[in-house]
Order: sequence, then structure tokens, then C-alpha cells
Amino acid sequence: MAKVEQRGTLSKSDLRDFYREMLLIRRFEEKVEERFRAGELAGFLHVAIGQEAVAVGVCRALEDGDIIMSTHRAHGHSLAKGTHPNEVMAELYGKAEGCSHGYGGSMHLYDVEHGNMGANAVVGGGLPQVTGAALAFKMRGEPRVAVAFFGDGATNTGAFHEALNMAQLWTVPAVFVLEDNKWAESTPESQHSPLRDLSKRAEAFGMYTVKVDGQDAEAVYKATRKALEHARSGKGPVFMHVDTYRLVGHYIGDPQIYRPKNEVRKLRETKDPLPLLRERLGLSDEEVQELETEVEEIVEASVEFAKSGTDPKPEDALKNVYA
Repeated sequence: MAKVEQRGTLSKSDLRDFYREMLLIRRFEEKVEERFRAGELAGFLHVAIGQEAVAVGVCRALEDGDIIMSTHRAHGHSLAKGTHPNEVMAELYGKAEGCSHGYGGSMHLYDVEHGNMGANAVVGGGLPQVTGAALAFKMRGEPRVAVAFFGDGATNTGAFHEALNMAQLWTVPAVFVLEDNKWAESTPESQHSPLRDLSKRAEAFGMYTVKVDGQDAEAVYKATRKALEHARSGKGPVFMHVDTYRLVGHYIGDPQIYRPKNEVRKLRETKDPLPLLRERLGLSDEEVQELETEVEEIVEASVEFAKSGTDPKPEDALKNVYA
């Protein structure tokens, strides 16, 4: 992941890098779905197709030392934060070369070296940890920010309210990024929340809030820069309400019978962040194909790397177990 120079305006070159990163995430997750359906990957898999601009826009705005904590839908966040595709794919294959050494799988991607303190399969589970990490940064006098990704369903959990209440009370340098895709698994937002504007839940704690279109990578980047500046300056935490769209089911294989007919098709035609950015940049067919070829080679190489990786030994199951 190339570092973006910290300035207010992004160049066309910067946005082209954003597009490449989003394309890498998209093709990586499409390959993951393909390999899962082929029976090569175990467990459940949740992809974030349609939400790539959020991962890239937020992570490109972070500075060295800032950390993130993710959700069960973590591939994009991990790649955008700098983890090599080889390490993510190897983790999905359960190999020792994976970013979590084969212990975590899709829903528990860690890469401490790159500031990814872990994905959490528990809805809202990472929020208290982000508050705690941010408190540690404040007590140490470190100019670092802790960032939490979570979905709209997580705003109904006790952990969400406890974490935001304490973060605001202690004025810690945290940014809470709500990826509001309007679905809590298969439950529409209108059926799990009496509010249509979920930022009001953060406002109830007196927290500064920022709203942004999550299908616009540049807008997400600028909103994140604003949020990070607020948090890093000692003014307290920020709640980012990011409107985005999940262009797939909750999990790979989800029949999505709960969604209105043709909803996904219409969203792909109007809300897909990749063609939106591609059209804005005015990329030629030749430029697009060049990027496609580059990204596809990286993804294919990650699969080969994973398949040739080291399988864990049976006794490894007893390592890193604490009681």
C-alpha cells in the first residue's frame, strides 16, 4: 500500500492508486469466493464487495502508528492497511504463512506489524478494544489514533454503547467508522433500529460526528483526515457515519431471499464504487486492462503461495491457548 502524502487535495495519480487498491480488493474477494465454492476453503466467508471505497479511503488517510480493528468482513480492511495478499490468502487456506499463522481464518485476520490489531467475529466485539487502545495512546502521550470498523447491526449491542460512552468520557483519540450498508445480516435497518440516522446514537454521548458517502473513495479519505485531526489533537473521539452498500449476500452462498427483487442489480448499476471512480478518472480501456492484468497476477500468485504453504501440525492446536 503506497503512502498518500498528507495533504488536502488528492492528485489524479493518488486516485488512480485508490482505484488500483479497490480493484485488488474486489478481485481478491472474487477469487476467494471462487475457491470457497470449489471446496478449497473451510468455514464461513463474508466478502465486502461494494464497500471497497470505505476500506481504502479510511486506511489511506491513516498515519504510521495508527491502528485498526475490523469485523468478520475483514479482507478489504487488511489489504488496505498493508497486509500482503499472499499472507491474507494463506490465512484463508489455514497455512502457517498466513497473517495469523493459520489460527484465525477469514474472521480473525491479524497483522500487528501493519497496525491491524485484529478482526473480530463477534458483532461489535472490537469496539471496547479500540477504546482501550486509544486510552493507552492518550496515557502514554503518543500521537496515535485507534480506528474501529463495524456495521449498523453493531449499534444495537451493549458493547457499542459502553465503548462510545467511555471513549467520550475519557476523550480518547479514537475514530468509530460505521459501515452502514443497511443490513444486519438479513435484517433491514428499518427493522432493527428506530432511527434512520444512526449518527444520533453517537450524538447522544456528545460525540463529534462526520457523515460521508461511502461509495466515494476521495470523500471517505477527506472525511477520515478530518476525523483523525480532531481525535489526534486531543478533542476526543469521532463517529464516522459512512453510507455504503453490500452488493452481495451476508455470506458466500447466501440466497438473499430477504432482499427486494432486482435490488442488487440496480445497486451494481448505480452504486458500485469501482466504475464510479473509473469514470471520474476517465481511465481508458487500455489503462483499465493494464490494471486488471496487474491485479489478477497478484491474486493468482497469492493462491499459488497459499496452496504451497505449510500445513499446521496437530500439536499446534494446543499452542497459544490460555485459560
